Amino acid sequence: MANLNGKVIAGKLLVKPAAAEEKTASGLYIPDSAKDAPLQGEAVLVGAELKDQPCEVKAGDVVMYGKYGGTELKIDGIDYLLIAQNDVLYIF
Repeated sequence: MANLNGKVIAGKLLVKPAAAEEKTASGLYIPDSAKDAPLQGEAVLVGAELKDQPCEVKAGDVVMYGKYGGTELKIDGIDYLLIAQNDVLYIF
């Protein structure tokens, strides 16, 4: 992973999405056109808490987020997703 020196604004977090599944449970390969975007990833950078909304996520946590949440970013050739802290549905 690239060394990220920037920071994220309050109320946001930068997530590195998990890789999409290549095979089904029964061993069939999934073509690229049929792969769903992953709905979980690792929190890389976490912004400060908002005044009225504490943040329970910290860098390194694996989080699950909504399907259409966030903005896709490419930093140093690596794909990331910038999401609001309140878009996090679950922390593993």
